[in-house]
Amino acid sequence: MNNIDLIIDKLLKFRDERDWKQFHNSKDLALAINIEAGELLELFLWKESENFDKEKLNEELADILAYCLLLAEKNKIDIFKILEDKIEKNALKYPVSKSKGTSKKYDEL
Repeated sequence: MNNIDLIIDKLLKFRDERDWKQFHNSKDLALAINIEAGELLELFLWKESENFDKEKLNEELADILAYCLLLAEKNKIDIFKILEDKIEKNALKYPVSKSKGTSKKYDEL
């Protein structure tokens, strides 16, 4: 069992001990991800780009990742496969020869 499987098992145990599975439908997990992402953004609001509370960053990232893992588990999604697929798609959209050193979107390259 790898580290991701271990942490998913811990998340599921935590959830199940509290009987929260009933609340973890795909829609509400997606909403939770978005809400937690908003809380992450609040850490940076009206501040210099690297002026933030690292402990709060850790907490918000953990919340986001936890909900992402629960949503993937619920829908039987292989997170490694979808990440690899996305990297391959992005490599085609952003070839090094056109995108290196620029933040332009693929349709502007």
